[in-house]
Amino acid sequence: MAEFELGLGKGVVKLNLPDDKVLEVVEGKQVPPITDAKAAAQEVLRNPIGTPPLTEVVKPGETVVVIASDITRAWLKHDQWLPVIFDELNAAGVPDGNITLMIALGAHRHHTHEENVMVYGAEVVKRVKIVQSYAPEDADFVYVGTTSRGVKASLHKDAVNADKVILTGGIVYHLMAGFGGGRKSVLPGISSYATIQGNHAFCLHDEVGQGISPDCVSGKLQGNNMHEDATEIAAMLNPAFLFNVVLTADGKFARFVAGHWYKAWEAGCETVCQIFGVPIKAKADLVIASAGGFPKDINLYQGSKTIDNAAMACKEDGVIILLLECQDIKEPPDFSGWFDLESLYEREVSLRRGFTVPGFIALKGGIVAKQIPHIVVTLPENKQFMEMAGLIPVTTIDEAIALAEEKLGRKDYTVTVMPHAANTVPLLAK
Repeated sequence: MAEFELGLGKGVVKLNLPDDKVLEVVEGKQVPPITDAKAAAQEVLRNPIGTPPLTEVVKPGETVVVIASDITRAWLKHDQWLPVIFDELNAAGVPDGNITLMIALGAHRHHTHEENVMVYGAEVVKRVKIVQSYAPEDADFVYVGTTSRGVKASLHKDAVNADKVILTGGIVYHLMAGFGGGRKSVLPGISSYATIQGNHAFCLHDEVGQGISPDCVSGKLQGNNMHEDATEIAAMLNPAFLFNVVLTADGKFARFVAGHWYKAWEAGCETVCQIFGVPIKAKADLVIASAGGFPKDINLYQGSKTIDNAAMACKEDGVIILLLECQDIKEPPDFSGWFDLESLYEREVSLRRGFTVPGFIALKGGIVAKQIPHIVVTLPENKQFMEMAGLIPVTTIDEAIALAEEKLGRKDYTVTVMPHAANTVPLLAK
């Protein structure tokens, strides 16, 4: 028997499976973390990919806008590397007074001063001017061009008017854009609301009523209209430099990449694939997936990453078992509210009127759950909400396996186990 301990909330669920049933155990690659963030950041800023060192990219006295992610990406630990970028700019003759930190809110809410200190550190907040790019504030954006797909691109005027722009952020698998980081600092980061809506609409199917695009998915770049359109918009801004972060599975720095805004980002994407992309030989009849426990299963919105990744390892006629405690089942409201729209068609039409990422996740999750039965081990009080989301709630792993066997209709099934499914992406061998 193969023994597993799978995270559920702050506890674990023990599971024994016959060895001959286990097809795959999907786990990420262990990599040594960076031990000296300042030294590692200096190294890539001075030996970048595809450009001269940062100190040679900027000229003395120039104005520089450094774009940084907002509070939803606080895990990037900006305070450990933003000062290093500022120091390099200072060394090149760009004083702190010529540097603006632009917060890439997209359509997210504004930060408070206290949140700025928490996310970027007291030193950063004291050193440079901070501007928040908030998409609905139309007056802050200027038109820079129209993409080949017809999206009119408007970007924050302070970035457009700066002598040089530096992108920063984190690279992870992204369920729509293929990968995060890179050009996403520009779109949606510092784009107008209309530009964001125009780009994100590519995530929906060309035909109304057909749901989501099959090309805007995790790990896919070529043929991904959302990614390719965003790349065109970033090219209109022509960023001078990029600094992006890749993390280990347990949230430590795995690698910093710096240099050309696209080439360096591509190198970072390759590292993400190496750490979190897990080759599998075949899809399984039954996938048993844990987010990895708290806080990755604190609510269904966070659990959506687990759902998306588990589906990539499961046969079309298979079954998925999810371990998602979801102690804050109704959070966040801009996600949970979408389940008041019971039909998937209603969700899709509403998204076409006003796209939101939580709404897209609610739609995609509903579509996938309709195709493949999703049994979720969760808290008893989550029953009604899980059913509204199209999932089948149970309270124990034994109950889940019994129900999965009933739905499969046989005992000779294969199983893939995903102990940290929120982070690991199964990659089917071609």
